[in-house]
Amino acid sequence: MSFELHQELIQGLAAAIKGLRLYPMHHPAIEQRNRTLLNAFNQLLNQQPVLRMGLLEGSLFVEDSLFADDNPAATELVKLFNSLEIDGFEITSGLNRSEIERFLELVMNPPAKGEDFGSAIQYKGVEHIQVATLKDDDELQEDKESAGKVYGKALKAINDIFEDVRMGRIPSADQAVGVVKNMARLTLEDPHALFALSLLKDYDNYTFTHSVNVSVIALAVGRACRVSEEALRDLGLGGLLHDIGKLKVDVGIINKPGKLTDEEFRQIKQHPTFGAEIVKQMSGTNQNVIDIIEGHHLRFDRTGYPEDARGRQISPLADMTAVADTYDAMTTMRSYQNPMTPRKALELLRKNSGTTLNSDFLERFAHSLGTYPVGTLVRLDTNELGLVIAVGLKNTDEVKLKMLFGKVGEKLPTPYILDLEAHEAKRIVGEVDPFIKGIDVADYFDRK
Repeated sequence: MSFELHQELIQGLAAAIKGLRLYPMHHPAIEQRNRTLLNAFNQLLNQQPVLRMGLLEGSLFVEDSLFADDNPAATELVKLFNSLEIDGFEITSGLNRSEIERFLELVMNPPAKGEDFGSAIQYKGVEHIQVATLKDDDELQEDKESAGKVYGKALKAINDIFEDVRMGRIPSADQAVGVVKNMARLTLEDPHALFALSLLKDYDNYTFTHSVNVSVIALAVGRACRVSEEALRDLGLGGLLHDIGKLKVDVGIINKPGKLTDEEFRQIKQHPTFGAEIVKQMSGTNQNVIDIIEGHHLRFDRTGYPEDARGRQISPLADMTAVADTYDAMTTMRSYQNPMTPRKALELLRKNSGTTLNSDFLERFAHSLGTYPVGTLVRLDTNELGLVIAVGLKNTDEVKLKMLFGKVGEKLPTPYILDLEAHEAKRIVGEVDPFIKGIDVADYFDRK
């Protein structure tokens, strides 16, 4: 089901409701909006007999599309559902213009508080729109997988795919497509929760964790750039598979700690082409995913590799993945480098902005992370040290800290949570490198 059609539907419904605040039902402008709305419904109902839309933990969904809080049409409809005190609607095939008009009239003049909106719809003769009986909170909580569980499934998916490639089999993308769908949903709901797990670095299984982390970070970049949920899924899958071609390169070259020879680097530069060839044979992928795999080392100025792809039209999702790939590499411990802090990594990334990396994508990503991104160890004006474990969705300067060191530099035996917004007497004065303090920030995040 197309995200764009779902987007058209919520825009049409929001526009119809807004228009009725200015004009009567049979004004030409309203009649046109109602025709547009009916057309949006029918396009979707021609593909399936029942269409569900409503609220999931406060966010608007239409079928499998979840809309972020900064979408104006979604915000309008969230207010509608809340004002009507309902969770959602089911719309069935056979909906006509007369029913839409009666439904909208009831929306604009709802029954008195305490009266059943569903019964009012039926009384008005609206047969093909019904108040949906959605799952209760306990059922939703059971269905909703935690960020840690989804991250673990992503690790398994990429492990299975890589194992197939090693055994000479054409891998299936079905498992990866399913887990990326959940990753995209989590990213839309709360990008910082899943992003925090990209701090988990398993150095013994670097290839797997790097693949998953690039996928997670690429989703954060995509959300910051406001791509559609459909594009987010392509971005997540491409990030997960971006280094699959390295399986066709000698493992001794891949794991070499020192500087590569010219011949070794020539072989490394073939991995995007190898990867694209593998993914073209996999079901469940598309040209966006192939572009990500083939183009994540092309550089924004297209002076990178593979050389034969420089002149091609490449999806901008490849440039978003390049931001994620570079960010994860910089913040990861390697045999030849200590990990950079998130702020230091962003500072260095900005020096490559406009050449290696797309400056617009990078700035949007950096802005979404906030002044002190999740995973940053900070010093307060009281000399205490705390780890940023959460960043506000609407205001990224509203952070929660896990306090690790006290006022005289002592390591706290039991860390505690501090909501900095609720303690105006305390403020952040700077960043501290956790490596210097002997802190592995991943130890302080829930992996479950």
